[in-house]
Amino acid sequence: MSQKTLTDDTSRGAVEAPASSSSKRWWILAVIALAQLMVVLDATIVNIALPSAQADLGFSDGNRQWIVTAYALSFASLLLLGGRIADLFGRKTAFLVGVVGFAAVSALGGAANGFGMLVTARALQGAFGALLAPAALSLLNTTFTDARERARAFSVYGAIAGAGGAVGLLLGGVLTDAFDWRWTLYVNVLIAVVAFVGGWLLLANHRDDTSAKLDVPGTVLVAAGLFSLVYGFSNAETHDWGSALTWGFLIAGGVLLAAFAWWQTRAAHPLLPLRILLDRNRAASFLAVLISAGGMFGVFLFLTYYLQLNLGFSPTKTGVAFLPMVGALMVAAQLGTTVLLPRIGPKVGVPLGFAVAAVGMAWLTGIGVGSSYVSAVLPQLIITGFGLGLVMPAAMQLATGGVAAEDAGVASATVNAMQQVGGSIGTALLNTLAASAATDYLSGKDATSKLVQAQATIESYTTAFWWSAGMFAAGALIAFLLFRRGVPEQDADAAPVVHM
Repeated sequence: MSQKTLTDDTSRGAVEAPASSSSKRWWILAVIALAQLMVVLDATIVNIALPSAQADLGFSDGNRQWIVTAYALSFASLLLLGGRIADLFGRKTAFLVGVVGFAAVSALGGAANGFGMLVTARALQGAFGALLAPAALSLLNTTFTDARERARAFSVYGAIAGAGGAVGLLLGGVLTDAFDWRWTLYVNVLIAVVAFVGGWLLLANHRDDTSAKLDVPGTVLVAAGLFSLVYGFSNAETHDWGSALTWGFLIAGGVLLAAFAWWQTRAAHPLLPLRILLDRNRAASFLAVLISAGGMFGVFLFLTYYLQLNLGFSPTKTGVAFLPMVGALMVAAQLGTTVLLPRIGPKVGVPLGFAVAAVGMAWLTGIGVGSSYVSAVLPQLIITGFGLGLVMPAAMQLATGGVAAEDAGVASATVNAMQQVGGSIGTALLNTLAASAATDYLSGKDATSKLVQAQATIESYTTAFWWSAGMFAAGALIAFLLFRRGVPEQDADAAPVVHM
């Protein structure tokens, strides 16, 4: 990074220092964390309620996946646009509009009287989430400028980002059992009211570059590219990898994203300034978020199936079963961002987290038809959660640290895009591999036998867990090779660590 950039960034940080020194900043963190929780848990909260929603609205098994995919498609494809809107028109404005819009379309989905209305609401949820998520992360990035407090804030934010999926499973199960599947959507209205009031009272609106304009060609290229990429991987779940709907969209997505990268080098006001990607630690952090999100679905998705279908857990009990993982993740998030990162840097801490998560997933492959949760699932969940807690908060902090203030929103959007695209790729890849493993196991066996069917499902789960372990192992190697040695510059002068 050039001396001029460092000087510019320092001056911008000085402009925003009052927000950081204000006693309100920890209340601001609570508001931002609440809004982020709403966005993250919605990626999984509806999953447990899907069987009830399908029975109520009468849509087919083939259409069921689009309740989940519609959210991912619009969220991933519009994230960079949402981040740039936050930079250009003000982060408080983007945050409040995102909160209100997300709540409104959640209520629409809860009142759905058919498949079309529900899938439309889910797509609109993704669109408003794409505006809200980068605004929230960029507000966090510019509110906490002191290195020590910034580490503490990101440990909370990263823990929510990592554990939100498990919280969604728990909350979805409780609401479905206690009330109705529609409350998995209505609950967002209650969360949004608190987040909106807090945001209205506490946040200050700030526009970093009033002369900049929106990059329309770049917006079209990246939105179409990300849409094609996520849509292609989503089709791999219902079609095979040789289908034109799969590889055709994947190729189109690659071409469009390459064209977007080319255009960003020539645009007067680029949507994603390539200077954001050129920092080595930041690029490594983006990849770490992508890989951790992809592998994490091996835990949430298939273990949910195993607990409910094989061990007979209720939706609520399934959600409770994930709580030890959440606790381990939150402890590790504190350790990683406030102790390891400021003292030894990411080249050790992030690969270590990936390695620990890989061990947990590999150990989880020992499950069987009659396994016990306490011995065959619980220790493995704790280990995996601890490993991911060392990876995700630290990677998110490094991915958004050191950027110019006017780029905070788009850098934050890129982090969210990596998480969403990684999750979509992981879901499609692991689903396909799991289904193939089950089919191969049944070949030549009595497929009508319940014992054989049960063992086939175990084979599919363990295959997904092995591949998740492989993803985390690859993440450890990539992180070790890409991250720079030493402590990141923004943490070099940090005060002594203080735990929350």
